[in-house]
Amino acid sequence: MVLIALKNRLKILRAERDWSQAELAGRLDVSRQAVNAIETGKHDPSLPLAFRIARLFDMRIEDIFDDGEHA
Repeated sequence: MVLIALKNRLKILRAERDWSQAELAGRLDVSRQAVNAIETGKHDPSLPLAFRIARLFDMRIEDIFDDGEHA
């Protein structure tokens, strides 16, 4: 089984709002390091965290995260 990290728009969305990683982390109740790891593709968010991110940005999960496979 090959695991592929999700590509994501988190850094762009955060920058559009002029939020630091620490500010975004506070809004999501995670560490700044967790935000950095997601933004850089080192780790994918859990499903509950992906839902929190989507709600925060008022977007669908699939509009923020992309696994690279399109139907």
